[in-house]
This record gives sequence, C-alpha cells and structure tokens, in this order.
Amino acid sequence: MSDGSVDLHCHTTASDGTFTPGELVEEARRRGLAAIAVTDHDSVSGIDEATAKGAEIDVEVVPGLELSTDVDNGEVHILGYFIDPEDRGLLGLLESQRESRLERARKMLDRLSDLGVQLSMDEVRRASDGGALGRPHVAQALIRAGHVSSWDEAFSRYIGRHAPAYVRRSKLSPHDAVRAILAAGGVPVLAHPGLSGHDDMIHSLVEAGLAGIEAIYPDHSEEQRTRYAGLAKQYGLIVTAGSDCHGPRSSSGVRVGLARTGYGVVRQLWEKALIERDRIT
Repeated sequence: MSDGSVDLHCHTTASDGTFTPGELVEEARRRGLAAIAVTDHDSVSGIDEATAKGAEIDVEVVPGLELSTDVDNGEVHILGYFIDPEDRGLLGLLESQRESRLERARKMLDRLSDLGVQLSMDEVRRASDGGALGRPHVAQALIRAGHVSSWDEAFSRYIGRHAPAYVRRSKLSPHDAVRAILAAGGVPVLAHPGLSGHDDMIHSLVEAGLAGIEAIYPDHSEEQRTRYAGLAKQYGLIVTAGSDCHGPRSSSGVRVGLARTGYGVVRQLWEKALIERDRIT
C-alpha cells in the first residue's frame, strides 16, 4: 500500500540500471511508493514501458532523464522532469551524447588493451543490454571476462577517474544541459550536489534556469541535506529526493525508495513544467 511518497531518481536497463523499466515500477510498488521518476542517463527509451506498467499497477511515472556534464575536475549531473520525450532538439542531443559514450567506450578499451586487458566492444554491448553505454557496462564486462572480481575493483584499478584506462567524456556544460531540458518543456534539477562538489556553480545554474536541487540523497550527510535545503530556500528552488537506484546487480544494490519525499513535490515539478511549456509555445 502506498504511503504517498516518491523517489525521483532511478535508472533502468535503458541506461546503466539493471531493472527493466517495468521491473523498476513493480519494485516501487512493493516499497510503497506513489510515484517514481525514470531518469536514465542520456536516454528516454525506458519511459513508455515504465508508464504502461505504472498505469497497470497504480504507480505514477514521472518522465525524466539525467544528463551527465563535464566541468573542471569532475562532473555535474542535471536531472530533467516532465520533459517531452519526443522533442526533436532533446532527441538530437541524446543521440549526440550516446555517440559520445560509444566513442568513449572504444577509447577505454584501447587503453585497457595497452594494459594487457583484452575486452571487446561486443562484450561491453552485451553488458549494456541495448542501453546507453557507460562505465558501469565496461565494469560489468570486465567482471564477466574474469579480469576483476567486483565493480569496485574495476573502477579503482582500471576505469575510475584517476585510473589508467579512464577517458573523459565529451564536453556538455551543466548550463547547456539546463537549457536543453527547459527547451524540451522540462524542469531542470541539480542531482546529488554533495557528490559533485561544485556548489560555486549553483548561482549561475539558477540564472540559466535551474529549478530544483536534490537535497535528499542517500549519500548526503545530514549536514549536506540541511545545507542544500537552505540553498534551495535562498534561490527559490524545489527540494527533491532521489535514491539513484541502479538495480539489484549494481554496485550500490537496490535503493528504490531509500531517499523519498512527499507527493507534493511531484505537483510542484508539474506546475513548474506547465509554466515552462507556456513560455516556449
């Protein structure tokens, strides 16, 4: 039975999650959620399946995505809610992002080969199961091939940020990501700011159109939650909550509902989306 709470940050097999979209929604219902957002990396292909399953079992599905962007010394991730998954501009950007992910994976395989670790693109594709390619798929392929025994070893030894086979992604700025989400009629929200560590960028992102901040996140300390809730109040942003679930066969395990908030936040996001759609039509 639902307790009226929502989890607004989850991944599926459409990107680097290990739940299918339908399985994710079923898990959300088992955990008593009224609504869940499907926020795959650089992909909207899981939304239709999730929405259909949600209608079948009475779980609302918020259409979303997560754009990964590059900044100096790290990454900033921008979530987009209530985007139009058929917006041509957005689809063009996502296609470019997927091509970038493919090229990045090829370069990582070349570097792994230079290290004496042989891994084929077919092995990585099988690990992705048709989703948008990412480092987790390379990690999974390394495990399946017997080169490492765990995700942690794959990242620390080979493909983590300071490891020898790491390759930076192509540049998409956080500000461009915010603008792309707005252009698709969506609501841009800063994901897990405590992980990215670029609080100095929040002011300029708000000026670009940022509408929310994911203050409630499993890996945020209580101090961080309080800080980001305070920044949200300062800038008039919506405070969201998300587990960043990647499913049962991921390094973090099943996290659906581990970070949750009330359904009123979904209403706030929808009202903001309506305002944005009126602006662009």
